[in-house]
Amino acid sequence: MKTNRKTIIEPFRIKVVEPLPQTTRTQRETLLKEAGYNLFLVKAKNVTFDFLTDSGTTAMSAAQWGAMMVADEVYAGSTSFERFEKKIQEIMGYKFVLPTHQGRAAEKLLFTSLLKKGDLVPSNNHFDTTRANIEYQGAEAVDLVIEEGKDPQLNYPFKGNINLQKLEDFCKQYASHIPCGMITITNNTGGGQPVSMENLRGASEIYKRYKIPFILDVCRFAENSYFIKEREKGMADKSIREIVKMTFDLADGCMMSAKKDAMVNIGGFIALKNDEWVEKLRSLLILTEGFPTYGGLAARDLEAMAVGLEEGMDEDYLSYRVAVSRYMAAGLNKAGIPTLQPAGGHAVYIDAKAFLPHIPQEQFPGQALVCELYLSEGVRACEIGSVMFGKKENNKFIPSKMELVRLAFPRRVYTQSHVDYILEGMGELAERKNSLKGLKFSYEPAILKHFTARFEPFS
Repeated sequence: MKTNRKTIIEPFRIKVVEPLPQTTRTQRETLLKEAGYNLFLVKAKNVTFDFLTDSGTTAMSAAQWGAMMVADEVYAGSTSFERFEKKIQEIMGYKFVLPTHQGRAAEKLLFTSLLKKGDLVPSNNHFDTTRANIEYQGAEAVDLVIEEGKDPQLNYPFKGNINLQKLEDFCKQYASHIPCGMITITNNTGGGQPVSMENLRGASEIYKRYKIPFILDVCRFAENSYFIKEREKGMADKSIREIVKMTFDLADGCMMSAKKDAMVNIGGFIALKNDEWVEKLRSLLILTEGFPTYGGLAARDLEAMAVGLEEGMDEDYLSYRVAVSRYMAAGLNKAGIPTLQPAGGHAVYIDAKAFLPHIPQEQFPGQALVCELYLSEGVRACEIGSVMFGKKENNKFIPSKMELVRLAFPRRVYTQSHVDYILEGMGELAERKNSLKGLKFSYEPAILKHFTARFEPFS
C-alpha cells in the first residue's frame, strides 16, 4: 500500500487464530533446565513468541490453502508437479527442476553428486546445514565474505557480498578442486545481509572465467531482490520480478529451502539450466526422496509452493517484512541492546559479544542471552556464534568471528503489538545484563552441535 504515512501496516487480514502459550518465569526455569539450556529442545507448547527460525513457520494464505485442495495426489506425473515446475521455470528461467522435501535434502543430493574428499566450495558464507553437508563429503566449505560483513556495527548496504578479489585469487589457485562455486542470498550467517547485483555479476564472471558452475543458495531470493531495489544505484525503477530474473540469469542453477521465501511449511528444490548433472541427481532423488515428480512431498505441498513463490515476491509484503525487522532493531537499540547493522530482512541479530562483554566467547555469550530471552520473555531465539560455528583444533578452542543471537520472524504470524510487548521486556533485560552468566557443554555432539547439545551454567 503506497502512502506517505510512517506507520507500516500488515498487508493482510487474519482469518484464523490460535492462542499464545503462557508460562511463568518459574515454570520456564524448570523447562529450560530440563532441556539442557538448549531452546531447540524446549517444546513449542511452552514458547510464547517463537523466533527460533523463519524456516517453515509461515502462516500460509487462503490462496495457498485453496490450491492445496485441488492437488493431484498420484505417484508419478502429477499435474501439481507440472504447475510447480512451470512456476519455477517462469520465475527463475531454469529448465530442470527437482523437488525435495526441504533445503538440506537439496544440499545433500547436490553435494553427494558433485563432491569428493579434498574438494573446495567457495561462497560468501555457508550456513550450518550447507557447511555440514559439504564437510560430510570430505570437502571444505570456504567463506569469502567481504571484510565489511565481519563488523556487526558497520552500516554498509551489502554486507553479504563475496570478496571478488579473494574469489578471483582462490579460483585461480584451486580451480581444478572446485566442482561448483556458490553465493547465499541473503547471507544468513552474516546477519541476513543482502548481496548486490553488481557483486553477483562479478562473481558470475569469475566463475565463468574458470569454468566453475555457479550455484545460488536462494532461500531468501525475494528479500535480497527487495534490498537491491531499495539500495543499489540504478535498480529503483526495476520490479522485484525483473531483479529476480536478472539474479537467476547470472547462475547455472540454484537450490532452495522453500520454507522461507516460497512461504510454505515444507519443501525445497534444485533447479538447473542444463542437464549435465540431472541424470545422477534424479537417480539419487529416487533413492532417497521419492519419484522426480514429487520428491518426498505430497502434491499439495507442490501446489502451495507454486502459489507461495508468487506471494513472496509481492512488493507490499516485502516492504512490510523489512519494516518489521527495522522496527525491532530500532527498539532494541533504543533500549541499549546493540544489533547487527543494518537490520536484515528476515531477522534481527543481536550482537551478544558487544552486549555481554563480561562473558568470554568460550562461555558462549549468545547462548547465555538466548536462555535469558526465554526465561524473561518466553521468546525462543537462535544462537549464531561459537556454539554453532566454533571449533576445536589441537585441543584449542577457536571461537566464531561474531557472537550473534538471531530473532527470526515467522512470515505473517506476529503483529506490531507483539513486538512492542517484547521490546518492553527487553528494556528490562538490558538493565540486568551484567547478572547473566556463561554456559559450558554438558553434552557436545560431533556435528551440528546447536541442534542437540546440552549445557549447564557456570556458577
